[in-house]
Amino acid sequence: MTHDNLTAPGAAVERTAGDLRKVAVSGWLGTAMEFMDFQLYSLAAAIVFNEIFFPDVDPAIGLIAAMGTYGVGYVARLAGAIYFGRMGDRIGRKKVLFITIALMGASTTLIGVLPTYAQVGLAAPILLVVLRLAQGFGAGAEIAGATTMLAEYAPVKKRGVVASLVSLGTNTGTLAATGLWALLLAVLTEEQLLSWGWRLPFLFSFVLMIFAIWIRTHLKESPVFESRADVSAEGVALTREELEAAAAKTTEASVLEAALHQRKGRAFFIALGLRFGQAGNSGLIQTFLVGYIATTLLLDRSLATNAILYSSIVGFATVPVVGLLGDRFGRRPVYMVLTVVSAILAFPLLNLIQQGSTVALTISMILLHNLAVLGLFSLESVTMAELFGARTRFTQLALAKEIGGILATAIGPLLAATLTAVTGSWWPIAAMLVVYSLITLVSAVVSPEVRGRDLVRLEDAV
Repeated sequence: MTHDNLTAPGAAVERTAGDLRKVAVSGWLGTAMEFMDFQLYSLAAAIVFNEIFFPDVDPAIGLIAAMGTYGVGYVARLAGAIYFGRMGDRIGRKKVLFITIALMGASTTLIGVLPTYAQVGLAAPILLVVLRLAQGFGAGAEIAGATTMLAEYAPVKKRGVVASLVSLGTNTGTLAATGLWALLLAVLTEEQLLSWGWRLPFLFSFVLMIFAIWIRTHLKESPVFESRADVSAEGVALTREELEAAAAKTTEASVLEAALHQRKGRAFFIALGLRFGQAGNSGLIQTFLVGYIATTLLLDRSLATNAILYSSIVGFATVPVVGLLGDRFGRRPVYMVLTVVSAILAFPLLNLIQQGSTVALTISMILLHNLAVLGLFSLESVTMAELFGARTRFTQLALAKEIGGILATAIGPLLAATLTAVTGSWWPIAAMLVVYSLITLVSAVVSPEVRGRDLVRLEDAV
């Protein structure tokens, strides 16, 4: 095999509007499926898993144990980010996205047929953890791949709003999962929910998996991947040794040198900080608060799920508007506004939730969810793709997302459950929201403005 026929650097491979629509639908659907799975599991962990899989312990300890099974998936997500991220940078985005959606969907469906603790004892939570690990392994590169693919397809001046379709996918998945749980809580008795009703949302994901796989069989590869100066005529990225040999033969040696000697590290840590706030706030608002409202405040379980449901509907306007603002004013200023407002509102809105009023609780959760989670995610979808060079974009983006998830989303609910149990107060939740938001604020301040950056460039933005 020879690698002499390199694509001219910067010569973007053309794609039609129809190709873009297919990628947009694929990215939206795959991300919707990932976040539906995520939210299905999150709500199940908060609402029923403590009774189904950990019934013989104190309710507070059961909630912590259920949050722990939710958190272990993030370890597998990191492994998936490394494995599939490298594969995506090496052989292309399309092939990896086909594998991740199949693995993720199959694992989620099988959770719906698991035996319970009452049926098989300790084997039940062990099997739950195994499937959660498999689910996480596939999900570790799904959203990073969808984000990379869509950003690399999007027109430069509309990249933010087009890439926000990935965020709309997260919102669609959250809405679908929350709606399913809200329906179950409304129509089923407690006994029906715990005996068989909790299985239905997981089994439903099988239908979406089949449709998503069908869509992805009709995609074309990312035009940026095919335009890379380090990709051979066979469509595979060159190794370092092959790059050095190619650089000695081609007049485009300066481009290949950028791939060999690009500055590494700074862009990754900026991206990690940007991810940290959104991921941490998501874990607290969409996962922990749901369980806290039901088990600690002793309010109706449907209150929190309904609030997230309404918030997800509002998010269909929030996400594209934030994407448009990022295209118009730049990524950094919009990040700064969202994080500052989120930090300022954290304590007063958590105090309102604590009061137990249905209206105040719903409005507070809608504001927190849209500002501190959905708005930040809309920006994150495009900003992180623009920060990284084409040669390692998939890998670095996936790692930044998953390491941020482990540090913030997986640990956050466990830490919040522990702190609220120890203090007997709600203030640790608000304090954690402030800290997460400020970490992202600092990251936005030190980040370069990357709006409109050429995604074919092999080196990182900083």
